[in-house]
Amino acid sequence: MALTAGIVGLPNVGKSTLFNAITQAGAESANYPFCTIDPNVGIVEVPDHRLTKLTALVQPKKTVPTAFEFTDIAGIVKGASKGEGLGNKFLSHIREVDAICQVVRCFADDNITHVSGKVDPIDDIETINLELILADLESVDKRIGRVSKLAKQKDKESVFELEILEKLKEAFESDKPARTVEFTEEQMKVVKGLHLLTIKPVLYVANVSEDDVADPSSNQYVQQVREFAEKDNAEVIVICAKIESEIAELEGEEKEMFLQELGIEESGLDQLIRAAYSLLGLATYFTAGVQEVRAWTFRKGMKAPQCAGVIHSDFEKGFIRAETVAYDDLLAAGSMTAAKEAGKVRLEGKEYIVKDGDVMHFRFNV
Repeated sequence: MALTAGIVGLPNVGKSTLFNAITQAGAESANYPFCTIDPNVGIVEVPDHRLTKLTALVQPKKTVPTAFEFTDIAGIVKGASKGEGLGNKFLSHIREVDAICQVVRCFADDNITHVSGKVDPIDDIETINLELILADLESVDKRIGRVSKLAKQKDKESVFELEILEKLKEAFESDKPARTVEFTEEQMKVVKGLHLLTIKPVLYVANVSEDDVADPSSNQYVQQVREFAEKDNAEVIVICAKIESEIAELEGEEKEMFLQELGIEESGLDQLIRAAYSLLGLATYFTAGVQEVRAWTFRKGMKAPQCAGVIHSDFEKGFIRAETVAYDDLLAAGSMTAAKEAGKVRLEGKEYIVKDGDVMHFRFNV
């Protein structure tokens, strides 16, 4: 599952501070633009209370969570699509990620300079979105130039593609990203082949001050971001990057006490990681035995043999069936034996589409 979520934002919005907190990887963070010149990649564990409960139920020798990648990408400025600042690097690095987590500054601080001189989260969002749209428009224009020649010769595939390209061009010229344009299933296959930047799913991360963590709704900037995100069909996660970097250094009871003092139930990072995981179209199934209880990542819509292949390619090649029980059913039964006796364990074949939370045991023969 080599999928990654890219953390993007204007310079000095707190994205590198956030990345450091997420991965504890120590990406350089400084009060000036472009301190993150090359993308930093960090592996993060996906917080999942189900894994904790399965461990208590099975009492294995070890427990292994699942994980995925975050990439911290260089700050963007106006004109990036024309190569301004580190525009070319930014655009090439964004092409390599599968989803975008856009960090938006929702706090005022005279000690931290803003690249445009004022705090305006909607302007920040639109700056990044416009640069991505302009880059996509340039790609589509070049493609139209090539495809239109073949379309004039009545080449069916070219005629079909040209219609899609012109629809995209119209959207881009109206400052609309590709993900907001409606396409049929067949058209979407062509769109995906264009590798557009604005087709990638987006999550907005509102970075607030320490004073606003307990009640982010009172922050006018957060309200603005939520209203914008609603039109973009996107989710908003509110965090305080500064506090999250402190929380990341704590564990167990110490962490829980700190969260209680702040008046919040869970860290913003945990919310962000889960939201980004879902944004990437990922889900989790479990294997549970006395040797190991483990969470495995799969793409939503994958069938049982493909999910078996996540563990090992031999499991997919020699797949026979999968003994499957839903997490809730297993927990309610109290043990795998009791779940079998209650008829909750199913034998699923090659066409079974795996569900998030399935606890599975694969039978295979190689």
